[in-house]
Amino acid sequence: MSSAELEQQRFLGKQQELEIDKLFRTVIKLEGSDLHLKVDLPPHVRVNGILRPLNRKPVDDEEMVRLIFPMINIQERRRRIFEEDGGVDFAYMLEVEDKKWRFRVNVLQQMGHIGLVARRVNNVIPTFEELHLPPSLAELCKFAQGMILLAGITGSGKSTTIASMLEWVNQRYRKHILTLEDPIEYTFTDDKCLINQREIGMDVKNFTIGMKHAVREDPDVILVGEMRDRETFETAIQAAETGHLVFGTIHASTAPSTIGRILDLFPQNMHSAIRSALVFNMRAIVAQKLLPSIKPGIGRVPTCEIMTFSPTIRKLLIEGMDDKLADAVRISKDDGMQDFTMSLKDLVEREMIDRPTAFEVAPNAEALKMALKGIDLREAGIL
Repeated sequence: MSSAELEQQRFLGKQQELEIDKLFRTVIKLEGSDLHLKVDLPPHVRVNGILRPLNRKPVDDEEMVRLIFPMINIQERRRRIFEEDGGVDFAYMLEVEDKKWRFRVNVLQQMGHIGLVARRVNNVIPTFEELHLPPSLAELCKFAQGMILLAGITGSGKSTTIASMLEWVNQRYRKHILTLEDPIEYTFTDDKCLINQREIGMDVKNFTIGMKHAVREDPDVILVGEMRDRETFETAIQAAETGHLVFGTIHASTAPSTIGRILDLFPQNMHSAIRSALVFNMRAIVAQKLLPSIKPGIGRVPTCEIMTFSPTIRKLLIEGMDDKLADAVRISKDDGMQDFTMSLKDLVEREMIDRPTAFEVAPNAEALKMALKGIDLREAGIL
């Protein structure tokens, strides 16, 4: 149990249940993914990707304070960050029928009111098969060194996919996995691996200090969380250069566009050096989106784009030909490489999603149409 959970347990020892726990229990009962609280509206729960209001009266300012402040007051750090920044992120744990549930909570201020968004995090880390992820992701977990990034918008399942990849390693190799998270989402149980999870602000003061300590803690695999800024990326790439396998997430819509997103973190005069660092250390970028499924019992499934750093990808990157990366992924014959068109075709043929959904999110509707007709776009050389 993490120190954050211990502190929360001590607090809850005095107050067995917070008022907001009733809403969290509703999310669990509805198998929702997110809880949204906004003043003058009833609570909303996202179920299978769709926000739905609960059948109850709107939340007013007084109730919002009663719901949210007891969670913030559990920790002095939470109060301080909320007061200074106008918002705070933290993990919250709730026990329901002897089962522990975790929520990733963001408390915010907007237009003079307090609000909340909480993401439910599953206790059990799902496998690739349960998440309907490409089996080729297992190959990425076999690297001994380098960086692997998961790209996507908020709510696209990046954290869950990374947790599944780390659990794959945990079940097969005797390694040391170290995570630096803000906050901790999935909690791992040591299997073959020894796993240490550190929460920023609770277990270590900040990310920079955490990474400084990390190189002295003999990790084989490091999860650095979200690549939010230049400092985070620089530290992560240095860890990859010194012989570690580093996992991280980044907000980008496609695997090729992630390159531009990374370069945007740095001034122009550093781009050449960053490109070289990516060429030598990046192993793969996986971009994903969650789509509504038509398969009974399955809410949403991911469509995945996988760009492995093959000789072709590395050559284009070092020459600054980023506009050719998407084409290279599309026509690549390298094992495991696929673009969103290939992924959508597979999901339609496996009857996981319907055709309208596939065409709605397809980056190239004509290419998807031809692929569904059985035309091999790689063989045809269609870009």
